[in-house]
Amino acid sequence: MSNSTGDKPSTPLHSVSVAGAVIREDGRMLVIKRRDNGNWEPPGGVLELDETPQEGVVREVLEETGIRVEVEQLTGVYKNMARGIVALVFRCKPFCGKEHPTSEATAVEWLTPNEIKKDMSEIYAIRLLDALNSNPPQVRDHNGTHLNETRKHHN
Repeated sequence: MSNSTGDKPSTPLHSVSVAGAVIREDGRMLVIKRRDNGNWEPPGGVLELDETPQEGVVREVLEETGIRVEVEQLTGVYKNMARGIVALVFRCKPFCGKEHPTSEATAVEWLTPNEIKKDMSEIYAIRLLDALNSNPPQVRDHNGTHLNETRKHHN
């Protein structure tokens, strides 16, 4: 089968990112204000080739917030359909360290679930709110701005 330059490769290449839904004992959740775009998001970033998803979460949360976490479980898989990015989100608990602004975050805050619903964009808020459920991981897709809830999902 020929693969001219216009064809998609037979194996699509997705970018994979990881994020931590870090929940404190009082129920507040760790969020960062990104230095590059000013968005409030869960701490996270691109998964390196030589690390497991759990190692990536620990590294990213520490780099972006100063908090070392213990990874508990996968709570959601989110695909940005517009950019081909798959994000794996893990519920974590803070282990040690003190939150502080970093080279990637102008602010690091502990927000309540209500503040998250009010202050964060839908596609990032849902990643944190899904982690509060004890159900199996959620699998959702979005267009970079809003969840694609109208798509039919077949079991």
